[in-house]
Amino acid sequence: MRAFLLKITLSLCMVLTYMGCRENKSESMNEEKQANDLINEQSPYLLQHAYNPVDWKPWSNEALEEAKKANKLVVVSIGYASCHWCHVMEEESFENDSVAAIMNEHFINIKVDREERPDVDQIYMDAAQLMTGRGGWPLNCITLPDGRPVYAGTYHTKDQWIQVLDQLQSLYVKSPDKMEQYASRLMGGLEKMNLVTIPEDKTSFTSETVFDAVEHMKSKFDMRNGGDRNVQKFPMPSKLVFLMRYGFQTEDKNILSYVDLTLDKMAFGGIYDQIGGGFARYAVDSLWHVPHFEKMLYDNAQLVTLYSKAYRRNQKSLYKSVIVETLNFVESELTNGVEGFYSSLDADSNTESGELEEGAYYVWSENELKSILGNDFNLFQAYYNVNKNGLWEHNKYVLRRTEADSVFVKNNSLEQQEFEELKSSWKRILLAQREKKSKPRLDDKILTSWSALMVSGYVNAYKALSDENYKKVAVTHGNFLKSKIRMEDGGLYHMYKDGKASVTGYLEDYAATIQAFLGIYEITFDPEWLKVAEQLTNYTIEHFQDKEHGLFYFTSINNDPLISRKLELYDNVIPASNSIMSKNLFLLSHYLDKPNYLDLSGAMIDAILTDLKNAPSGFFNWMDVMMDQLGPFYEVAINGKKADQYASEYYRYYIPNNLTVGAENESELPLLENRYQKEKTLVYVCVNKTCKLPVDSIEKAIPLIETEFK
Repeated sequence: MRAFLLKITLSLCMVLTYMGCRENKSESMNEEKQANDLINEQSPYLLQHAYNPVDWKPWSNEALEEAKKANKLVVVSIGYASCHWCHVMEEESFENDSVAAIMNEHFINIKVDREERPDVDQIYMDAAQLMTGRGGWPLNCITLPDGRPVYAGTYHTKDQWIQVLDQLQSLYVKSPDKMEQYASRLMGGLEKMNLVTIPEDKTSFTSETVFDAVEHMKSKFDMRNGGDRNVQKFPMPSKLVFLMRYGFQTEDKNILSYVDLTLDKMAFGGIYDQIGGGFARYAVDSLWHVPHFEKMLYDNAQLVTLYSKAYRRNQKSLYKSVIVETLNFVESELTNGVEGFYSSLDADSNTESGELEEGAYYVWSENELKSILGNDFNLFQAYYNVNKNGLWEHNKYVLRRTEADSVFVKNNSLEQQEFEELKSSWKRILLAQREKKSKPRLDDKILTSWSALMVSGYVNAYKALSDENYKKVAVTHGNFLKSKIRMEDGGLYHMYKDGKASVTGYLEDYAATIQAFLGIYEITFDPEWLKVAEQLTNYTIEHFQDKEHGLFYFTSINNDPLISRKLELYDNVIPASNSIMSKNLFLLSHYLDKPNYLDLSGAMIDAILTDLKNAPSGFFNWMDVMMDQLGPFYEVAINGKKADQYASEYYRYYIPNNLTVGAENESELPLLENRYQKEKTLVYVCVNKTCKLPVDSIEKAIPLIETEFK
């Protein structure tokens, strides 16, 4: 199918385009320009394009109806606010009057924020993958008036874009039947991508399924620099969470070493903001040195969870620093403290000359650092590689580390405490200096799914560090999701901005929110969180489930219908919403004694087994749920006046195959019912509600839990 589509694509004169390096200009609002229809939107990305001469419209049925009436092709251009190359293409093409004249005369032009409308983005990204074998943003598609795609590409120069527009328009006038045939073929390919192959023999998953998949994944490990062996390095937090769990439970020291190596290299690299904390989207090199500078909420949320779990396993001070500094960054830059978490910071910011430039806010010249740090420069230079190892471009440096503090202290004859104080001083000084620069633009829309991932990050940080503020933040933002994001029928909205919730929620919103609420329950023992999680789960089953195989569609029956209804199955930077739901169902089956949830979780895994065996690297979060299902899996019940204290002690241990319930008094939860003793706090270690004799301390409970996965 892909080969056929590529052949047809070339016959239609649709040529793949490639990125080039162009500097973007400073964003300014020209009051003399006339606004297009995007001016009434909430999305910061759409508002960035509101004064383009292109007659942009937001995605809507009305826009497609207009295309049908006018018999015009449709440009669907998809991006997001912090996307560097989206800004470049805007400057070169969408702000150009001659390009806009072509687009306005011959096309209906629709601009889409991929974060606001991930359902639309998924369909056209799949189309791009089928047609070209690759994808990315900006994603620029040409479709028939009904929205069926006939062309997809990423960044285009102005001349390339004009050529594509002219060729497609000419072909549509001269040979519309060819485009119709192509669109029909492509839609067939998109539907095949959405098919679930149920094994005929109905075999279920076993531990061998997991073992074989991990052996396949090992072939891609970069054992020198961490991550996978690629030119570019992407943090894959949930993949590393799974591998850490697998290595721990199978006592595979090589995998644990690989996970630690990756975490160390990321924390040392330029992908981690050495001065202000927080991670950039990815590194453009294999050493984690030079980042693609945008900072995304979902990356930082999941990386906090990853480093928190790693810290519970090995108590490494580096990981604690990463947790604390990343959450300081989130609190400083990505939240107002009450209403959810903001989406991202742009890769670009203004230079002193007023031009937008990628990374300008984060990089330093040697002369700058000498002037700021004075006598400390030489030591700073050695620690952060202000040398050929740290040099980027334009004689600017991306700060990075290449060795552990203990090694650096020893090699430079320093005292550890002295050096810690010195390093803190450097960061304070440089942060203050950086604050004088023009900041990257903030995308301040609040996405339900990403905010929920950040809540889970705070939950895991609290478990690792017992910081009461982290618990408070998790509960505060959990309450925001529980109250401000809910629809009248009990469902969820996807987006919130300026006091208004909008866009009917997607499966990712439900999956991540249920996950977050289960986490809040574990650090508060307030059963209300379980109650709401159950309500949302039942809503999801009613509105999203495909009854044939139990999996869930990405869109609800209440979402506006699109040309295809997607099943999100593959784990990526964010795990597939279906794999998160399978985990949620498994946990809720234990919390609430709901066997039907357990059966559904297992059926979902069975449904993806064929795909998993064909492409194991895309199912790491699914395998995490498999390990839960295959066991051993423990229910740790803590009952008595010191339940919170005991739980805090318990969470300092890294035990991946368990859940925790607790109460200070009597509880109606199945795992706590009839277990309260007034004068004691007791810990019950159970498997499938069958418990060992209770003990009166966490120290005594730990030996009762077996972690080995066979």
